[in-house]
Amino acid sequence: MAFAVIQEFPIEGDDRSTPNYDRVQEALGIRENPPAGGIVHTAGFDEGAGVFRIFDVWESEEAWNAFFNDRLLPVVKPLMDQGGPSPETRTYQLHDFAAAPGSR
Repeated sequence: MAFAVIQEFPIEGDDRSTPNYDRVQEALGIRENPPAGGIVHTAGFDEGAGVFRIFDVWESEEAWNAFFNDRLLPVVKPLMDQGGPSPETRTYQLHDFAAAPGSR
């Protein structure tokens, strides 16, 4: 069954720029080389919660773990080592998932 991953970064002041996110996305090359098992990726500001939220759906927890360990961590670890923020991350198994026809 599908697996959800939510990552949240606190918004700092009035800054709504996304250079770190954009740099990571460029380094990952997801548009050119989508990760195996990735179903949907979203990212945006939730002003009410005061966070920049990334919400992903994966085919399985194993697919997420493979992407995290093999592709994402090698890209973000240097940023984190330089003091970049770590997100609050929550994951859970989805009970149900439906995609619009032709969206996958």
